[in-house]
Parts: sequence; C-alpha cells; structure tokens
Amino acid sequence: MDPLSAVFGALADPTRRALLQRLAESDATVTELAEPFAMSQPAISKHLKVLEHAGLISRSKVATARYSHLEAERLREAIEYMERYKRFWSRSFDRLDQAIAAFTAMQQTTTADEPATENNGKETTDD
Repeated sequence: MDPLSAVFGALADPTRRALLQRLAESDATVTELAEPFAMSQPAISKHLKVLEHAGLISRSKVATARYSHLEAERLREAIEYMERYKRFWSRSFDRLDQAIAAFTAMQQTTTADEPATENNGKETTDD
C-alpha cells in the first residue's frame, strides 16, 4: 500500500482520529490513551500499530513505558494532496456562482420586459 493510502486508511477510523488528536497535545502511553475509550489496551495497541504503519505516529520506550508520539509530516502530505482538490472545487464553485448570477440577471431582465396582463392572464369578453 502506498503511504498516502495508508494515511487515509488510518484516518478513516474515528478511534484513530481521536488518538491522533490526543497525541497532538503530548506523547502518551497506551494506558493513558486507553482511558477515555471503552476498549481494552490490546485493542488500543492495534489502533496504534495501524497509525504507526501509516507513519502518523512513532513509538519509543522509556524504562518500562512505551510512549506514542504524533508524526505530523504524514498529515501535511495528506493535507497537500487534499488542497489540490480544494482549489479545483473552489474554482468549480466560483464558476457555478457566476453562472447562477448570469441566469438570475437574465431572468430579471426577461421578467421586466414582459408586458403586464390583466385579470391574471385570463381572456375577457365584452358581451
């Protein structure tokens, strides 16, 4: 799997996104990371392995504790990838805004040019 796909795959899970958000504050152990979740430490460790494989975190051992650390470089690469598409969509929406404005102006001109009809457009007879 290419690195960018691994990043997006890792980010697809809400638990892993929450773990990254927590690691943005400071490094943490598995025990610290598991506290707010209703899951076991082994389950958290599996999530951390996915994040590590994607290059989003690194892990280091200090005495008997194993700390996880956010590696923001991979996130930057994903953001740069998405920015290209953001520019595309921004340009597309700008063109759509222009088309709507032109259509609205044309509708207003057409409505102003139509003659007013009496009796709501119904024909009347003078008998």
